[in-house]
Formats: sequence, structure tokens, C-alpha cells
Amino acid sequence: MAFGWIDEQAEARRRAGLVRTLRPRPADSALLDLASNDYLGLAHHPEVTEGAARAARTWGGGSTGSRLVTGTTELHIELERELAAFCGFEAALVFSSGYAANLAAVTALGPHGSLIVSDAGNHASLIDGCRLARGERQVVGHADPEAVRKALATHRGPAIVVSDTVFSVDGDRAPLAGLAEACREHGAGLVVDDAHGLGVLGDGGRGAPYAAGLTGASDVVVTATLSKSLGSQGGVVLGPARVIDHLVNAARTFIFDTGLAPAAAGAALAALRLLVREPERAARARAVAADLHARLTAAGLEAVRPDAAVVSVRAPSPEQAVRWAADCRSAGLAVGCFRPPSVPDGISRLRLTARADLSGAEIERAVRVIGETRP
Repeated sequence: MAFGWIDEQAEARRRAGLVRTLRPRPADSALLDLASNDYLGLAHHPEVTEGAARAARTWGGGSTGSRLVTGTTELHIELERELAAFCGFEAALVFSSGYAANLAAVTALGPHGSLIVSDAGNHASLIDGCRLARGERQVVGHADPEAVRKALATHRGPAIVVSDTVFSVDGDRAPLAGLAEACREHGAGLVVDDAHGLGVLGDGGRGAPYAAGLTGASDVVVTATLSKSLGSQGGVVLGPARVIDHLVNAARTFIFDTGLAPAAAGAALAALRLLVREPERAARARAVAADLHARLTAAGLEAVRPDAAVVSVRAPSPEQAVRWAADCRSAGLAVGCFRPPSVPDGISRLRLTARADLSGAEIERAVRVIGETRP
């Protein structure tokens, strides 16, 4: 029977407690949201939603084609220019998603004959980029510049090191300065995904590379998403102008994908300008994360100290993590639930988002619910 193996895999997932289901989100929910990646609380901000609506009214509901045909508007160029200036890079290129941006950067900068050194804790989009690239791939230990240095020493020729800046599972921060030093010793490029750093880390939310003093460097390329701190959708690659020009000509997810919808570009641009005007939002997100962590640990829960806005709480098993998250939802709190194979270390956990717009009372309520529903 065609696709008969799917039934076997479905049964295996069911037995392991790893079945995933879609849960449609209503437009107006009474749940306290600690599950989304809306770090700065901008997804529903009036200026951001009006930016989206105005762009749709002006440019239409879709971009109508790939960026190289009809999918580039003046709005896209404006967004790229302001993102590059804000993050401190020479140029930027906007994609339809952060996933597409990561595939573009890694595949276009890891050609045949090159070496790609990838952190073991990297996001799936970076991992897929490494798999699709034609270069040789080496996976090294998590957040370990010395392991990167040893891997680079085995190769003669072009090389890149690929890492998240803030890892999405536990929210820990990559040692960017150490990675950059290892790269420079061997003439390698550094490609980092700042999806969870942009808007949260660095001066006014300019990102983890900015905080590490790497912005504007000729050997550093940064990817990011517009769907987290900027409350929109899409992705971006930032770096030297010659690298961005290369992506325009060589990155398949740029050349062959439909351009980012104007509404998403308009929302992201409005959010970016709001962040420039209100830089304290970044510090507030970090403060909320620290407060969440302190209260959770004081309540006897095993929570990982956050380096940005992700707070991870360990769960005993995949099944108990799912039940815990469901019990939280029943009590009015939405939390993320990470289980294998999404977590590289095999440890299930609740994943909490520390949003800048959470009040002290909401933080207290969240901690109380998590504590009362713990397995």
C-alpha cells in the first residue's frame, strides 16, 4: 500500500508520546501568553498593525513574484537599508522567512570544497542549510570555540563556522567572541543566526553580534527573523555588501522564492522604527526573563538561567511535559513544550517567552500556575 510506512511511524510517535497537533489560535484569547516569540510585545501594537495594513493597501496583498522579478518594492529596499543601519552592517537582504534566510546564507557560503563547522545545538534551519550545502560538514560540541578551532585545523581551503547566537531550546548564549577568534586564526567566515538576539540583546536591541563587537566585520554574516522581536514575518541576512550581492546571485531561496509580502515588510519596518524610538523595550525583556527565572527557581523548579528572553524549565519526560503544558493551558497559561526530536539533548522542557510587555502580576501568575501544575 502506498505510504503504508506512515502508519508505522504514526504508531511509533503515539507510543513515544511525541504526536504533534495543530491548535488554531483565536483572534482574542484569554490565555496569558508565554508561548509565542513576541519578545517585545509588538505583534499587536497599533503602529505595527497599521504598518502592515498601509503596506497592503499600497502594494497589494502579495509581492506578486520573486525578488528578482516583481517581488521587490521600494518598501523592501527601505526595510533592508534601515535593518542594516540599525544592526551596524553594510548591507541587508530580506527573505520570506528566517528559515529561508538561513538556508540561503549557509548554502551560498558553503560551496563544494569548503568546510562547514556547525554547533551541535543549532536550530533545524541551520542544520538543514548545512545538509543542503555542497561543502563538507563537521558538527562540533555545543558552544565550544576550542572544538571549532580543532575542526578548522583539519581543513585547507574556504570554511565557515555556523552557530545560533542565542540557542532556542535553553536560551543560552553562544561565545561569539571566542568563535570569531577561532575563525580569524584560520581565515574562516562566521555565520550566526540572531533570531533570538535581535531586539533583546545589544544596545537598544541591536543584537548579540553588536553586543560582542562583531558588527560591520568583513568576515561576519548575521541572519535573523522578523517574526520574533519585530512581531512580523520574514527573515534577513546582514553582512558585507559583497556577500549580500553574492546571495542575490547564488542563493536559491532568494532567487526562486516569492518575495516577502508587503504587509509583513510594512509591519517589520514599523516595529523597527518603534524599537529605535523605544530602546528600553530590549532591557525590559531581559529583566522579565531574569525575574521569571528567579521566581521559578525560588519555587523549587529546575529552570535554566536565561541569557536573553528564553526561559527553559526542565520536565521529567516527554509525556509529562505535554501533560504539564496542557494543565497550564487549562489554568489559563500558554507555554511552549519542547520534546525530542526538537531538543538535541533529549531532555523535555517547558519553554517560556519573557515578553517586554508582561506585568509583575502576570509574571507572578505564570509562576504560580507552573508550580501548581508541575508533574
